[in-house]
Amino acid sequence: MSNGPPPMPAPVCLIENTDQGLQTVESSLNLLRSIQQPVVVVAVVGLYRTGKSYLMNRLAQQQSGFALGSTIESKTKGIWMWCVSHPYSPGHTLVLLDTEGLGDVDKGDSKNDAWIFCLAVLLSSTMVYNSRGTIDNQAIEKLHYVTELTDQIQVKSAGASKQDDEEFPEDSEFVRFFPGFVWAVRDFTLERKIDGRDVSEDDYLDFALQLKKGLNPKVVTYNLPRQCIRSFFPTRKCFTFPFPTAANNMTHLDSMAEADLDPDFLKVADRFCTYIFAESRVKTVQGGHKVTGSRFSHLVKIYVETINSGKVPCLENAVVAMAEIENQSAVNEGFRLYVQGMENLKKNFPVDLEPLSAEHQRLSALATQEFLKRSFKDTEGKYMTQLQEKVAKLYDQLINDNMDASEKQCRNLLFDLYAQMAANIQQGIYSKPGGYEIYCRDRDAMVAKYRQHDKKGMKGEEMLEGFLQERSAEANSIMKADEKLTEADKQMAEAREQAAVQEQQAKVAAQRQEDLQRALEDEKHSQEERLRRMEEKMEEEKRLQREELERALESKLKERQEMMEKGFRDKAEIMSQEIEQLKREKEKEKEADPGFLKKYLVPAAEIGKEVLSTFLQYKMLTRL
Repeated sequence: MSNGPPPMPAPVCLIENTDQGLQTVESSLNLLRSIQQPVVVVAVVGLYRTGKSYLMNRLAQQQSGFALGSTIESKTKGIWMWCVSHPYSPGHTLVLLDTEGLGDVDKGDSKNDAWIFCLAVLLSSTMVYNSRGTIDNQAIEKLHYVTELTDQIQVKSAGASKQDDEEFPEDSEFVRFFPGFVWAVRDFTLERKIDGRDVSEDDYLDFALQLKKGLNPKVVTYNLPRQCIRSFFPTRKCFTFPFPTAANNMTHLDSMAEADLDPDFLKVADRFCTYIFAESRVKTVQGGHKVTGSRFSHLVKIYVETINSGKVPCLENAVVAMAEIENQSAVNEGFRLYVQGMENLKKNFPVDLEPLSAEHQRLSALATQEFLKRSFKDTEGKYMTQLQEKVAKLYDQLINDNMDASEKQCRNLLFDLYAQMAANIQQGIYSKPGGYEIYCRDRDAMVAKYRQHDKKGMKGEEMLEGFLQERSAEANSIMKADEKLTEADKQMAEAREQAAVQEQQAKVAAQRQEDLQRALEDEKHSQEERLRRMEEKMEEEKRLQREELERALESKLKERQEMMEKGFRDKAEIMSQEIEQLKREKEKEKEADPGFLKKYLVPAAEIGKEVLSTFLQYKMLTRL
C-alpha cells in the first residue's frame, strides 16, 4: 500500500531519555512523516524487567527485535518504535511503542517515570500495562502513575471556556481521549477463583478494581488508583500469562523456538495478539480526528517539547498545533500536485484556452482532493482559501505565459507565411494591371494556410486581425495603383477590405466571449464540486466527533451501572451528571453549523470571484 510504513528490520528509538531530559529522534520522526496511512498505536508500560519487550515482538510477529535483556538491568531506554503493516486492517499501519521500564533503580527519578507513563497514555490508542504475579493491592499501588495524570494532562487550553469546570472537572473528560487499557499479568500461577467459582480474566481484573465504601484516608488512598483506571480508560481488558518456560530458560526467551515454550502460555499470547489486532482502534485526537503517521510525528514532537518546557501537555493545544502544521503541509502538497501537472502542460504551450481551462479544472480538483485528504479542523477555511489563492495566482501567470507563447508562435508563423508575398512586392509582381487580384489571391491563400496551422494558441485570431490591419494600407496602395480597375471597382474593393477587417474583428470578439463563457462555466462547476467535497469533509468530521462522544457515553453508562450495582450511589449520581453533559454535547453536534454553511455553502458564482480577476486580466491584455 502506498504511503505505508517503510521496511523496518528492527525497532528504532523514537524518544531518547538523556541527561538533558526527553529528546525526540529526528530520523524516527522523518520515518513517521512518510506514513500517510491511519495508525493504530499500541504502547506497553510497566515495571522494568517484567517482559514487556517480548509482548511487543509478538505483536510485530517477530521473534526478536525489541531488546529483552537477561539481567536485572533495564534494556529499553526512552521509547522505542516499530512500524509494521497492520495484519488485520489493510491500508493501516501498526505502530508499536516499547517504553522504558518504570521503577528502574539506576534512574532514581520518579518524575521521569511519570512522564514516560504520561506519554504512553497521550500517544497510544491501546495501552498495555505489563506486570508480574497477581493483581493485588501492591501491584495496583505500583500503578500510582495513573493517579498523577490529572496533574500532567490538560484537556482544554487555558483560555477555554470554564463554564462547566466547577461541576465537571477536566479529568471527567479523559475517557473521551484516553486509550483502551489492557493489563497483562505475567507469570500468573494462581487459580482464577472468586468465592469458590471460576471467573474470567476480565472478571478477575474487575474484582481487583472494586472500590471500598467509606471516606477515611486509608479507603480514599485504596480507591484512588482503582477509580482512576475505571474512570479514565474507555475499555478494560485482562490477560493472565503462565510462565512461558522453566525459570532457568527465561534468559533465552527471545531465541527459543515456540515448540519449547509452554503451550498454555502460547495460547494466551495468541489470544492477546488477536485481541490487540482486532480491537485496537485507530489513534484519534480531540474531535475524533484520525491520526496518520505524519500527524503522529507532530504529536510526539509537540508533547515532548511541552514537557521539556516545564508546561503541562494540553490535548486541545496539541490538536490545534498539529492541525496548523498538517494543514500547511496539505496546502503545500495540493499545490505541488497542481504545479507538477501544469508544468507538464506548459511544455506544450501555446494551447487553446479550452484545454488550458480543462487541465486547470482537473488539477485544481486534484489539489483540493489531496488537501482535504490530509487536512483537518480547517473550520474557518483559512488553509483551503490559501490553496485556492495560490492556484489562482499561478493560473493567472500561466494564462499570461500561454498568451506570450501564442503571440510569439503566431508572429513567427505569419512572418514565415508572408515572406513570399513580401518578396513579390519587392519584385513588383503586384505593381501592374491585375496585380491587386493576384495580391488578394495570395493573401487569401496565406490566411488559409495560417488557419490550417493547429498550434497557434489563444491569440491565433487576434494576431491575424492585427496582421490584416497592418496590411490594410498595403492592400489599398496596390488596389489604387492597379490600372485595370475602374473607380467603381476600386470603391467596391475598398468596401470589401473594410468589411473583411470588421468581420475578423467580430470573429475575434465572438471567440473571446465564447472562451470566457466556457472557462467561467468550467470554474463554476469546479467550485460546485469543491463545495460538495468540503461539505462531505465537514460531515465526516462531525460524524467522527459524534462517535467520540458515543464511545465516552457508552463507557460512562457502563461504569454508572456498576457503581449502582455495588451500592456507590453517590459516585453513580456524579456519573449521571457527566452522562447528561455528554448527551447535551451530542445534541449540539447534531445541529448544523450555520457559520460554516454561510461562509462556504454560498452560490458558486460568488465563491469564484477570485477567478474572475484572472479573466479580467485576460480581457485587458486582449483589449476586449
